[in-house]
Amino acid sequence: MIDHSLPLVDLHRHLDGNIHPATVWDLAQQHNIKLPGANVDEFTPHAQIQDQTSDLLAFLKKLDYGVSVLANLDAVYRVAYENVKDAKEQGLDYTELRFSPYYMAETFKLNIAEVVNVVADAVSTASKEFNIKTNLIGILSRTYGTEICQQELSAILTHKDKITALDLAGDELNYPAEMFVNHFKQARDAGLQITVHAGEAAGPESVWNAIKLLGATRIGHGVAATQDMKLMDYLRDNKIAIESCPTSNYQTATIKDLTKHPLKTFLNHGVIVCLNTDDPAVSNITIKHEYKVATDVLGLTANELRQIQLNGVEAAFLSEQEKRALMEIKKG
Repeated sequence: MIDHSLPLVDLHRHLDGNIHPATVWDLAQQHNIKLPGANVDEFTPHAQIQDQTSDLLAFLKKLDYGVSVLANLDAVYRVAYENVKDAKEQGLDYTELRFSPYYMAETFKLNIAEVVNVVADAVSTASKEFNIKTNLIGILSRTYGTEICQQELSAILTHKDKITALDLAGDELNYPAEMFVNHFKQARDAGLQITVHAGEAAGPESVWNAIKLLGATRIGHGVAATQDMKLMDYLRDNKIAIESCPTSNYQTATIKDLTKHPLKTFLNHGVIVCLNTDDPAVSNITIKHEYKVATDVLGLTANELRQIQLNGVEAAFLSEQEKRALMEIKKG
């Protein structure tokens, strides 16, 4: 299923969507924050998907519990540190952790730039301690609107030397790419790579706009791209990668029937598609679970899964030298 002679990577993994219910409960007790349920077991179903939600926004509400207990910067440090530990325990060799600093800061009015700095410090420390390569992607949460996103971007750019890329996430339907053209120009001018959530809650035009207007070289989810063969050709010919997250797409009701997920369609078309967890704690999954889904539900062969792993390395926001080093570690 997983080829252990190749690096195992997860490029679409939300740090603020991967706060385990036990950590949420513990932080709530420390800071006297009321959560539903009398204990962690009763609370867990509120913060984890049990099967499928009505839509993306209903799914995103599950994430709110995790950030609702970030009462101070120590709590922020803890969840960022635990994310790296979790990645190592899941057998990952490289991961890109993305986070929305405003979303993490919002409940307790933390300083947004300090949140960025603390996340970066925690991830750097944990990456050395657990010997796993990690990069950070800053998110603009489009649902807050353009002004808040500018605040968020400014905080990210304050610590741009610790951030690899910029992403746009949230309510794709009501806050389209056109609203954030200037934000992403600033990010590109600052040297950040670009990935954008698109084609998850909206159609192929959302993917086109992420590429043409925002400069995306990778697309988060991109499910709707399969509706437009010209777009599929463009993705393939221009090596624009798709960060695929099958279980998440089912849970958000982006895909009603998991057997019809387009992962294999992307692969057969020659698009650089890789496999990722999205919000593993909220979805209650691991990266190995996603490879099992790809095998058992989507019917990918061992060779196809090997290509998926290789695609993950190719799509990573790493230099060619870093990619070679990652491959050499597995050979060694």
